[in-house]
Amino acid sequence: IRLLDKISAESGFYDKNGAAKIRERIETRQQALAEDAERRKEAKQSQSVGEEKTGYFVSAFNAERAGIQELLAGCSGADRPAATQKLEEATARMTQLQKFLNDSMMFLSQYDIRVAQSALQKLQASLSEIREETLPKKKFTFRSRSKAAEKVSDPPPPPPPLSEAARSGVTEVDGAAGSELADLSNISNQSLTKTSEEIQNRDVLLTHLTNCKVRLYGSPSTLHLKHIHACEILCGPVATSVFVDHCSNSVLAFPCQQLRTHHTTDTQVYLHVTSRAIIEDCRGVSFAPFCWTYPTLGQDFSASGLDRDRNNWTQVDDFNWLAAGTPSPNWTVIPEADRKTSWDP
Repeated sequence: IRLLDKISAESGFYDKNGAAKIRERIETRQQALAEDAERRKEAKQSQSVGEEKTGYFVSAFNAERAGIQELLAGCSGADRPAATQKLEEATARMTQLQKFLNDSMMFLSQYDIRVAQSALQKLQASLSEIREETLPKKKFTFRSRSKAAEKVSDPPPPPPPLSEAARSGVTEVDGAAGSELADLSNISNQSLTKTSEEIQNRDVLLTHLTNCKVRLYGSPSTLHLKHIHACEILCGPVATSVFVDHCSNSVLAFPCQQLRTHHTTDTQVYLHVTSRAIIEDCRGVSFAPFCWTYPTLGQDFSASGLDRDRNNWTQVDDFNWLAAGTPSPNWTVIPEADRKTSWDP
């Protein structure tokens, strides 16, 4: 700039306004260069922090996985009490390892998430196999009967009375007792409600529902939605995961720790999720923040252990879309003008 002033003065063509404009352009350019350099520096630092977090996760995850594998290997040849103790410890450590993965998903790449989930699935399979080998279930055997007993047989007991679930067309799934699993199945064109006393800390399964309105008040342990069509399903805070499979043309709303959605189309999800939402083999899925409320919602949030101030509803991982920097075409955010703000009872 000083050189510009000197040249202008010596040549006798000093234009004060022109020099000021040139000086302004140079200063603007210098400022832009400095800001660009600062942005590059911040981006590099952010990338470095992310790489450090990922590196720590991979190292810690692999170390814990190796520890669990060693624990399972120790079950071979151990007596029953020792094997039982090792299996219980392995189960607890696997639960913590899954939680570690859930809490780390916000900075992990989709590839790292899939690798970790695959490793956990293999661990679970090994645990089940070793449990079956080490602690086999007792086989059913016939006891010998006396000749007198052979001559006179007791009359068959009367059939047990139908449960409330059976009378309502609800079936038990996978042999789970009613106290462990709350189930609504094979129902169409009805409004359905379950209270906190019915679902609190339990696994809830809704399957083969069509054109139903469902209200679940309370805090279940997990929520499974399978083969749902044209339904509106609202649920209180789910302590762990929600699993959605083969859902279409529906509206869902729930808070949870993690959401896994498969084979789902044209469905709206009003979501509060403290880790991440994952979709796979889906299209036309749209998201908005959870906005349903009812009188005991605050108590149910406390019971679930979910952080009410932490909602990652826009952080959706599509396992069928791995193009970095390009949004997945399989999910969208519901525009504010189109979001539901009130819900029928």
